[in-house]
Amino acid sequence: MKNFWAACLGALLCGVPAAWADNPMPTDAELEAAGARIGSIKIVSLDIFDLDDPRENKAVYRWANRLHVETRESTLRAQLLFQEGDLYSRRLLDETARNMRRLRFLREPEVRAVAYHDGLVDIEVHSHDVWTLNPGVSFGRSGGKNTSGIEIEDYNLLGFGKRLAFGYSKNVDRTTQYLRWSDPNVLGSRWTDAIELADTDDGRTVYLSAERPFFALYSRWSAGFTLASEDSQHDRYSLGTAIDRYDVQRRYADVFGGWSKGLRNSWVRRTIAGVRYDDNQFASIPGLSTLPVPQNRRLAYPYVRVEWLEDDFSVANNLDQIQRSEDQQIGRLFSAQLGVAANALGSDRDAALLGFGAHRGWRLSEKSQVFVDGNLSGRFGSGQAENVLMSFDTRLYRRNGRRMTFYARLSGDWTNRLDADRELILGGEDGLRGYPLRYQSGKSRVLLTLEQRLYTDWYPFRLVHVGAAAFIDVGRIYGQDATNTPNKGWLADAGVGLRLGNARSALGNVVHIDLAYPLNGDPSIDKLQILVQTKRSF
Repeated sequence: MKNFWAACLGALLCGVPAAWADNPMPTDAELEAAGARIGSIKIVSLDIFDLDDPRENKAVYRWANRLHVETRESTLRAQLLFQEGDLYSRRLLDETARNMRRLRFLREPEVRAVAYHDGLVDIEVHSHDVWTLNPGVSFGRSGGKNTSGIEIEDYNLLGFGKRLAFGYSKNVDRTTQYLRWSDPNVLGSRWTDAIELADTDDGRTVYLSAERPFFALYSRWSAGFTLASEDSQHDRYSLGTAIDRYDVQRRYADVFGGWSKGLRNSWVRRTIAGVRYDDNQFASIPGLSTLPVPQNRRLAYPYVRVEWLEDDFSVANNLDQIQRSEDQQIGRLFSAQLGVAANALGSDRDAALLGFGAHRGWRLSEKSQVFVDGNLSGRFGSGQAENVLMSFDTRLYRRNGRRMTFYARLSGDWTNRLDADRELILGGEDGLRGYPLRYQSGKSRVLLTLEQRLYTDWYPFRLVHVGAAAFIDVGRIYGQDATNTPNKGWLADAGVGLRLGNARSALGNVVHIDLAYPLNGDPSIDKLQILVQTKRSF
C-alpha cells in the first residue's frame, strides 16, 4: 500500500506513475485500487485456421476459412459482463472468459487488459471460430449396440451463435426424426431459449423453454419456464437383453423466478421459487408387457430452492480435455430444495419433496486436485419415504508426467422405494465398458474407474489432438430389480483407448475409441467390446 501511495504522489508531481515508469501496464490489484475504469473494448474474432502459420496456409484450410460464417461482433459483445465506463475488475474479465468457454462455437477465448491511460483500461476480447456446420452421417457404438444418424446442424447459425439442427437418428431404443433450436442470447439479451420437436417410432416429444439465468455471480434475478410433453415406450433389460416394454406418457411444466444480492465476501446466495407440474402415466402394451407396469404418478407443487456458491475457480489444461483450457470449480456449492405436493393443487397424493446437493474441490498440491459431489432427494408422505436417491461422485486428478495424468473416479448410488420407472443400471453405456448395454440393474450401485491418461503432441492435419488411455472399471449392483435379473456380483474390465480431441469443430469435444475386455460375468458375452463414442470429456 505504501508503494501505491508513492506511485500516486509521483503521478501528481511528475505526471507519470513512479512505480509504473518501467512497466507501463500496472497490475490488476493496482488498477482496482486506483479506481480505474474500462476504456475501449476491442473484439478480435479469428478464423478457424491461422494462415500466418505455414502449416495451416494450405488450400483446404483457406477454403474452410472462406466457407464458414464468421461470428458476428454483436454475438461476442452479448457475452461480456462489463461495458465501457465500468470499474475495472479482473474477476469480471475471468468470469466473462469462463462463460465464453461454455459456448461450443468458440475456441480458447481470452479477455485481457492491453493498455492503461488517463485512468482507463483498454480491453481486448480474442476468440477463435470453429467449424460449426455438420452436414453428414454420425456413428457410435457402446455396450454392443450401434447408434447412427443423418443430420444437418449448425451451432453458429449465420454467425449469431444460434443452434439449429434437424435430422434422423437411430439407437437401441428408437428411431427419431427431430428439429432442435437453441439461442444463448435472444435478441442480444440475457434470455436463452430452446425448442425440440421429435417424432419417433414409439411416440413424440415436444420441449420448450425460455430462461433468464443467473448469468454472472453479480446477477440479481432469474426467471423462466419449461414445458414438455413426451409419449414413448420404455424397455426393461436383463443381462443386456430387452425382455419387457411398457408405454409412458409424461406432461411437465415448471415456472420459476429467482433473486440474489449478488457476490458478497466471496459468496453468492440465490433463492429460487416456482411451481411445478409432473404427470407420469404408464400403460401395458399387448404382447410386449410381461411385467407389472409402474404406478401412475401426478405431482403438482410449489417449491423453494436456496443455493450457496463460493467464488473460487481455476483454469487447467490436459485433464478432461486435450490441449484446451478447462474451468474447475474449486469453491463450495450447497443447495437445498423443498416442495409441497397436495391433492388440493392437483396431485394424486400429499407429500413433501426434499432435495439437497453439495460440491467441493481441493487443491492437494500443484499436481493434484480432488472433487466431491453429493446429492440426496426423496418424497415423504403417509408416514414413509419414497423415491429416495442418495448419490456421491469423487474424482481425483494426479499429474504424473509432463504429458500424463492419473485419473480415479469412485461413484455410488443408494435408493429406497425408488419409483418403478427409475432404474439404477450398469453396463457398457454406464461406465462398465467391457459389458453389454444395461447388463445389470438393481437398488444400489457402485463404480470405480482408474485411468492412466496420455496427452501427446501429435496434431494430425492440424485438426485433432491425440491422446490415449489405459483403464480398469470395477463395479456392481446390489438388490433385485423388477425383471429378477441374476446378480453377477462384482464385475471388472480392462482396456485401452484412443482419444481424439476436437480442435477445430463444435461437433463434440473428444472422440473415444475403446477396446475393453470383461474379466468376469456371464461366459456368453463377447470377450472384446468395441466402443466408439463422442463425449464432452476425456
